[in-house]
Amino acid sequence: MLLLQREDIERVFSMKDAIEADKEAFSLASARKAVMPLRTTLSATDGTFLFMPSYAEELKYGALKTVNVFPGNAEKDIPVTQGLITLMDGETGSFAAVLDGTYVTALRTGASAGAAFDLFARKDASVGALIGTGGQAQAQLEAMICSRNLKEVRVFSRREEKRIAFAKRMNDLYGSDSLCIIPVPSADEAVTGADVIAAATTSTTPVIKGDCVKAGAVVCGVGSYTPHMVELDVTLLKKAASIYVDSKEAVWAEAGDFLIPEKTGEFSRSDITGEVGDVINGIVKGREHEDDIIVFKSVGIGVQDLVTAARIYEKAKAAQVGTQW
Repeated sequence: MLLLQREDIERVFSMKDAIEADKEAFSLASARKAVMPLRTTLSATDGTFLFMPSYAEELKYGALKTVNVFPGNAEKDIPVTQGLITLMDGETGSFAAVLDGTYVTALRTGASAGAAFDLFARKDASVGALIGTGGQAQAQLEAMICSRNLKEVRVFSRREEKRIAFAKRMNDLYGSDSLCIIPVPSADEAVTGADVIAAATTSTTPVIKGDCVKAGAVVCGVGSYTPHMVELDVTLLKKAASIYVDSKEAVWAEAGDFLIPEKTGEFSRSDITGEVGDVINGIVKGREHEDDIIVFKSVGIGVQDLVTAARIYEKAKAAQVGTQW
Protein backbone atom coordinates (compact mmCIF):
# COMPACT_ATOMS: atom_id res chain seq x y z
CA MET A 1 0.00 0.00 0.00
CA LEU A 2 1.23 3.46 -0.90
CA LEU A 3 1.09 6.32 1.59
CA LEU A 4 0.75 9.71 -0.12
CA GLN A 5 1.24 12.90 1.86
CA ARG A 6 0.51 16.39 0.58
CA GLU A 7 4.10 16.91 -0.55
CA ASP A 8 3.96 13.69 -2.59
CA ILE A 9 0.70 14.69 -4.26
CA GLU A 10 1.97 18.18 -5.10
CA ARG A 11 4.95 16.63 -6.90
CA VAL A 12 2.82 14.69 -9.39
CA PHE A 13 -0.65 16.29 -9.57
CA SER A 14 -1.58 19.83 -10.63
CA MET A 15 -4.77 21.86 -10.32
CA LYS A 16 -5.34 21.37 -14.04
CA ASP A 17 -5.13 17.61 -13.43
CA ALA A 18 -7.63 17.99 -10.59
CA ILE A 19 -10.08 19.94 -12.76
CA GLU A 20 -9.98 17.23 -15.41
CA ALA A 21 -10.45 14.57 -12.71
CA ASP A 22 -13.51 16.39 -11.39
CA LYS A 23 -14.97 16.64 -14.89
CA GLU A 24 -14.48 12.90 -15.26
CA ALA A 25 -16.13 12.35 -11.88
CA PHE A 26 -19.14 14.54 -12.69
CA SER A 27 -19.55 12.76 -16.03
CA LEU A 28 -19.53 9.34 -14.35
CA ALA A 29 -21.97 10.49 -11.67
CA SER A 30 -24.51 11.94 -14.10
CA ALA A 31 -24.23 8.89 -16.37
CA ARG A 32 -25.01 6.74 -13.30
CA LYS A 33 -21.73 4.87 -13.70
CA ALA A 34 -20.65 5.37 -10.11
CA VAL A 35 -22.01 4.01 -6.84
CA MET A 36 -21.89 6.76 -4.23
CA PRO A 37 -24.30 6.55 -1.30
CA LEU A 38 -25.13 9.82 0.39
CA ARG A 39 -22.51 10.65 2.97
CA THR A 40 -22.99 9.39 6.50
CA THR A 41 -22.85 12.27 8.96
CA LEU A 42 -22.20 12.00 12.68
CA SER A 43 -22.58 15.15 14.74
CA ALA A 44 -20.14 15.80 17.55
CA THR A 45 -20.38 18.52 20.19
CA ASP A 46 -18.04 20.84 18.30
CA GLY A 47 -18.07 19.49 14.78
CA THR A 48 -19.05 16.83 12.26
CA PHE A 49 -17.65 13.47 11.16
CA LEU A 50 -18.35 12.63 7.51
CA PHE A 51 -17.96 9.29 5.71
CA MET A 52 -18.14 9.12 1.90
CA PRO A 53 -17.81 5.75 0.10
CA SER A 54 -17.72 5.39 -3.68
CA TYR A 55 -17.06 2.82 -6.40
CA ALA A 56 -16.91 2.88 -10.20
CA GLU A 57 -16.56 -0.35 -12.14
CA GLU A 58 -15.18 1.57 -15.11
CA LEU A 59 -12.30 2.87 -12.96
CA LYS A 60 -11.67 -0.46 -11.23
CA TYR A 61 -11.33 1.32 -7.89
CA GLY A 62 -13.34 1.97 -4.76
CA ALA A 63 -12.66 4.60 -2.11
CA LEU A 64 -13.70 5.69 1.35
CA LYS A 65 -13.08 9.22 2.55
CA THR A 66 -13.32 10.16 6.20
CA VAL A 67 -13.50 13.91 6.84
CA ASN A 68 -13.86 15.72 10.15
CA VAL A 69 -15.07 19.34 10.05
CA PHE A 70 -14.64 21.33 13.26
CA PRO A 71 -15.22 25.08 12.63
CA GLY A 72 -13.82 26.08 16.02
CA ASN A 73 -10.40 24.85 14.98
CA ALA A 74 -9.86 28.14 13.14
CA GLU A 75 -9.34 29.80 16.52
CA LYS A 76 -6.79 27.13 17.53
CA ASP A 77 -4.59 27.21 14.41
CA ILE A 78 -5.74 23.67 13.59
CA PRO A 79 -7.23 22.89 10.15
CA VAL A 80 -11.03 23.17 10.17
CA THR A 81 -11.22 20.24 7.74
CA GLN A 82 -9.12 17.09 8.26
CA GLY A 83 -9.37 13.81 6.43
CA LEU A 84 -7.98 10.61 4.94
CA ILE A 85 -8.86 8.76 1.74
CA THR A 86 -8.44 5.01 1.43
CA LEU A 87 -8.20 3.80 -2.18
CA MET A 88 -9.01 0.15 -2.90
CA ASP A 89 -8.47 -2.09 -5.91
CA GLY A 90 -11.91 -2.76 -7.39
CA GLU A 91 -10.92 -6.20 -8.70
CA THR A 92 -9.12 -7.71 -5.71
CA GLY A 93 -10.25 -5.56 -2.78
CA SER A 94 -6.63 -4.89 -1.89
CA PHE A 95 -5.79 -1.57 -0.27
CA ALA A 96 -3.90 0.42 -2.90
CA ALA A 97 -3.20 3.71 -1.13
CA VAL A 98 -3.97 6.04 1.75
CA LEU A 99 -3.92 9.70 0.78
CA ASP A 100 -3.93 12.98 2.69
CA GLY A 101 -7.67 13.56 2.56
CA THR A 102 -7.42 17.11 3.86
CA TYR A 103 -5.37 18.17 0.86
CA VAL A 104 -7.26 16.04 -1.67
CA THR A 105 -10.56 17.47 -0.37
CA ALA A 106 -9.32 21.03 -0.81
CA LEU A 107 -7.89 20.15 -4.22
CA ARG A 108 -10.99 18.46 -5.62
CA THR A 109 -13.33 21.06 -4.06
CA GLY A 110 -11.33 23.85 -5.67
CA ALA A 111 -11.34 21.87 -8.88
CA SER A 112 -15.15 21.57 -8.81
CA ALA A 113 -15.40 25.35 -9.01
CA GLY A 114 -12.58 25.31 -11.55
CA ALA A 115 -14.58 22.90 -13.70
CA ALA A 116 -17.63 25.19 -13.48
CA PHE A 117 -15.56 28.28 -14.35
CA ASP A 118 -13.97 26.41 -17.25
CA LEU A 119 -17.38 25.32 -18.57
CA PHE A 120 -19.45 28.44 -17.90
CA ALA A 121 -17.32 31.57 -17.39
CA ARG A 122 -17.07 34.12 -20.18
CA LYS A 123 -13.80 33.96 -22.09
CA ASP A 124 -13.11 37.62 -21.28
CA ALA A 125 -13.46 37.16 -17.49
CA SER A 126 -10.79 39.25 -15.76
CA VAL A 127 -11.93 39.84 -12.15
CA GLY A 128 -12.44 37.19 -9.49
CA ALA A 129 -13.94 37.26 -5.99
CA LEU A 130 -13.22 34.77 -3.23
CA ILE A 131 -15.27 34.67 -0.03
CA GLY A 132 -13.56 32.74 2.75
CA THR A 133 -9.87 32.29 3.55
CA GLY A 134 -9.95 28.93 5.34
CA GLY A 135 -8.52 25.57 4.35
CA GLN A 136 -10.39 25.49 1.02
CA ALA A 137 -9.42 28.99 -0.07
CA GLN A 138 -6.04 28.47 -1.72
CA ALA A 139 -7.38 25.70 -3.95
CA GLN A 140 -10.38 27.86 -4.90
CA LEU A 141 -8.06 30.70 -5.85
CA GLU A 142 -5.75 28.43 -7.83
CA ALA A 143 -8.72 26.92 -9.70
CA MET A 144 -9.97 30.41 -10.58
CA ILE A 145 -6.69 31.55 -12.05
CA CYS A 146 -6.23 28.19 -13.80
CA SER A 147 -9.57 28.57 -15.57
CA ARG A 148 -9.37 32.16 -16.79
CA ASN A 149 -6.70 34.83 -17.33
CA LEU A 150 -7.64 36.99 -14.35
CA LYS A 151 -6.04 40.35 -13.61
CA GLU A 152 -7.47 40.81 -10.11
CA VAL A 153 -8.95 38.63 -7.38
CA ARG A 154 -10.61 40.27 -4.39
CA VAL A 155 -10.61 38.32 -1.15
CA PHE A 156 -12.87 38.70 1.88
CA SER A 157 -13.17 36.91 5.22
CA ARG A 158 -14.63 38.17 8.48
CA ARG A 159 -11.30 38.53 10.28
CA GLU A 160 -9.28 41.38 8.82
CA GLU A 161 -5.91 39.99 9.87
CA LYS A 162 -6.67 36.64 8.22
CA ARG A 163 -7.70 38.09 4.86
CA ILE A 164 -4.69 40.43 4.80
CA ALA A 165 -2.30 37.58 5.64
CA PHE A 166 -3.98 35.28 3.12
CA ALA A 167 -3.80 37.87 0.33
CA LYS A 168 -0.11 38.49 1.05
CA ARG A 169 0.67 34.78 1.01
CA MET A 170 -1.30 34.23 -2.21
CA ASN A 171 0.39 37.19 -3.89
CA ASP A 172 3.74 35.64 -2.99
CA LEU A 173 2.64 32.36 -4.60
CA TYR A 174 0.57 33.47 -7.58
CA GLY A 175 0.86 37.24 -7.93
CA SER A 176 2.58 38.82 -10.90
CA ASP A 177 2.65 42.00 -12.95
CA SER A 178 -0.60 40.81 -14.54
CA LEU A 179 -2.37 39.39 -11.43
CA CYS A 180 -3.01 40.98 -8.03
CA ILE A 181 -4.81 39.42 -5.06
CA ILE A 182 -6.45 42.16 -2.98
CA PRO A 183 -8.02 41.93 0.51
CA VAL A 184 -11.27 43.93 0.76
CA PRO A 185 -13.41 44.88 3.81
CA SER A 186 -16.72 43.32 2.73
CA ALA A 187 -18.16 40.47 0.69
CA ASP A 188 -20.22 42.99 -1.27
CA GLU A 189 -17.09 44.87 -2.32
CA ALA A 190 -15.44 41.63 -3.39
CA VAL A 191 -18.43 40.48 -5.45
CA THR A 192 -19.46 43.75 -7.13
CA GLY A 193 -18.17 43.75 -10.70
CA ALA A 194 -16.54 40.31 -10.45
CA ASP A 195 -16.78 37.88 -13.36
CA VAL A 196 -16.06 34.67 -11.42
CA ILE A 197 -17.09 34.31 -7.79
CA ALA A 198 -16.46 31.50 -5.31
CA ALA A 199 -17.73 31.08 -1.76
CA ALA A 200 -15.97 28.57 0.45
CA THR A 201 -17.44 29.16 3.91
CA THR A 202 -19.53 27.37 6.51
CA SER A 203 -21.80 30.39 6.93
CA THR A 204 -25.40 30.07 8.09
CA THR A 205 -26.37 33.38 6.45
CA PRO A 206 -25.87 34.36 2.80
CA VAL A 207 -22.46 35.80 1.96
CA ILE A 208 -23.19 36.45 -1.73
CA LYS A 209 -26.04 38.82 -2.53
CA GLY A 210 -27.70 38.67 -5.91
CA ASP A 211 -28.00 42.46 -6.03
CA CYS A 212 -24.18 42.68 -6.16
CA VAL A 213 -23.66 40.10 -8.90
CA LYS A 214 -23.07 41.53 -12.37
CA ALA A 215 -24.63 40.25 -15.58
CA GLY A 216 -22.60 37.45 -17.12
CA ALA A 217 -20.97 36.33 -13.86
CA VAL A 218 -20.51 32.74 -12.68
CA VAL A 219 -21.06 32.09 -8.97
CA CYS A 220 -19.86 28.90 -7.30
CA GLY A 221 -21.04 27.94 -3.82
CA VAL A 222 -18.85 25.12 -2.55
CA GLY A 223 -18.50 25.68 1.20
CA SER A 224 -21.91 24.99 2.73
CA TYR A 225 -22.76 21.30 2.95
CA THR A 226 -25.56 20.92 5.54
CA PRO A 227 -29.25 21.90 5.54
CA HIS A 228 -28.66 24.84 7.91
CA MET A 229 -25.69 26.36 6.05
CA VAL A 230 -26.24 28.90 3.28
CA GLU A 231 -23.92 31.05 1.16
CA LEU A 232 -26.18 32.25 -1.69
CA ASP A 233 -29.19 34.51 -1.19
CA VAL A 234 -32.59 34.02 -2.81
CA THR A 235 -32.19 37.10 -5.00
CA LEU A 236 -29.20 35.47 -6.68
CA LEU A 237 -31.13 32.25 -7.27
CA LYS A 238 -33.96 34.23 -8.86
CA LYS A 239 -31.60 36.28 -11.05
CA ALA A 240 -29.71 33.24 -12.32
CA ALA A 241 -30.46 32.18 -15.89
CA SER A 242 -29.15 28.68 -15.09
CA ILE A 243 -28.44 26.78 -11.88
CA TYR A 244 -26.25 23.69 -12.07
CA VAL A 245 -25.35 21.22 -9.31
CA ASP A 246 -22.91 18.37 -8.79
CA SER A 247 -25.69 15.94 -7.81
CA LYS A 248 -29.43 16.61 -7.57
CA GLU A 249 -29.84 13.90 -4.97
CA ALA A 250 -27.01 15.28 -2.84
CA VAL A 251 -28.05 18.94 -2.93
CA TRP A 252 -31.65 18.11 -2.04
CA ALA A 253 -30.40 16.17 0.95
CA GLU A 254 -27.78 18.64 2.15
CA ALA A 255 -27.76 22.10 0.52
CA GLY A 256 -29.28 24.72 2.79
CA ASP A 257 -28.91 27.19 -0.11
CA PHE A 258 -31.88 25.38 -1.71
CA LEU A 259 -33.61 23.67 1.20
CA ILE A 260 -34.18 26.86 3.20
CA PRO A 261 -35.85 28.88 0.39
CA GLU A 262 -37.77 25.78 -0.67
CA LYS A 263 -39.50 25.78 2.71
CA THR A 264 -40.66 29.37 2.17
CA GLY A 265 -41.82 28.71 -1.38
CA GLU A 266 -39.08 30.88 -2.91
CA PHE A 267 -37.28 28.03 -4.67
CA SER A 268 -38.28 24.69 -6.15
CA ARG A 269 -36.60 21.61 -7.57
CA SER A 270 -37.65 22.60 -11.06
CA ASP A 271 -35.46 25.72 -10.77
CA ILE A 272 -32.35 23.55 -11.12
CA THR A 273 -31.22 23.46 -14.74
CA GLY A 274 -29.31 20.20 -14.40
CA GLU A 275 -26.19 18.47 -13.17
CA VAL A 276 -22.84 19.72 -14.43
CA GLY A 277 -22.08 16.17 -15.54
CA ASP A 278 -25.04 16.37 -17.91
CA VAL A 279 -23.45 19.45 -19.48
CA ILE A 280 -20.16 17.58 -19.88
CA ASN A 281 -22.04 14.61 -21.37
CA GLY A 282 -23.85 16.86 -23.85
CA ILE A 283 -27.33 16.24 -22.42
CA VAL A 284 -27.94 19.72 -20.94
CA LYS A 285 -26.91 23.06 -22.45
CA GLY A 286 -24.35 25.30 -20.80
CA ARG A 287 -24.13 29.09 -21.14
CA GLU A 288 -26.48 30.41 -23.83
CA HIS A 289 -26.06 34.22 -23.57
CA GLU A 290 -23.14 36.41 -22.56
CA ASP A 291 -25.21 38.28 -19.95
CA ASP A 292 -26.56 35.15 -18.25
CA ILE A 293 -25.76 34.81 -14.55
CA ILE A 294 -24.87 31.18 -13.86
CA VAL A 295 -24.84 29.50 -10.45
CA PHE A 296 -23.07 26.25 -9.61
CA LYS A 297 -23.79 24.63 -6.25
CA SER A 298 -21.69 21.73 -5.00
CA VAL A 299 -21.92 19.85 -1.72
CA GLY A 300 -19.26 17.37 -2.82
CA ILE A 301 -19.83 13.79 -3.94
CA GLY A 302 -17.78 10.69 -3.26
CA VAL A 303 -16.88 10.00 -6.86
CA GLN A 304 -14.81 13.21 -6.93
CA ASP A 305 -12.59 11.74 -4.23
CA LEU A 306 -12.53 8.38 -6.00
CA VAL A 307 -11.44 9.69 -9.39
CA THR A 308 -9.00 12.23 -7.95
CA ALA A 309 -7.42 9.66 -5.62
CA ALA A 310 -7.17 7.10 -8.42
CA ARG A 311 -5.51 9.53 -10.82
CA ILE A 312 -3.10 10.73 -8.12
CA TYR A 313 -2.22 7.14 -7.22
CA GLU A 314 -1.53 6.21 -10.84
CA LYS A 315 0.73 9.23 -11.36
CA ALA A 316 2.54 8.67 -8.05
CA LYS A 317 3.08 4.99 -8.76
CA ALA A 318 4.48 5.76 -12.22
CA ALA A 319 6.82 8.40 -10.76
CA GLN A 320 7.76 6.19 -7.78
CA VAL A 321 6.59 8.87 -5.37
CA GLY A 322 5.24 8.12 -1.88
CA THR A 323 6.01 5.68 0.93
CA GLN A 324 5.37 1.95 0.62
CA TRP A 325 3.75 0.48 3.71
